[in-house]
Amino acid sequence: MDNRDSGVGFIIGLLAGAAIGAAIGLLYAPRPGSETREILKSKADEAREKVSEVAERTREAAIEARKRVEEKLGHKEAA
Repeated sequence: MDNRDSGVGFIIGLLAGAAIGAAIGLLYAPRPGSETREILKSKADEAREKVSEVAERTREAAIEARKRVEEKLGHKEAA
């Protein structure tokens, strides 16, 4: 297993933990409900963007790894 694989898993876990911690913190904060919901929506949107970025980087890394494996095996690049 490549170190990058475990690094991606760590990043995803870190982002998920941060999102859960932020949500719990906001739910217990002394703010009006409408303000709390607005903040939660904003944080969820930010988390969604970060997860999309990580997913894209993971996809690109997988494509590169596939190319390296195909080169080592002597196969032509798949289209």
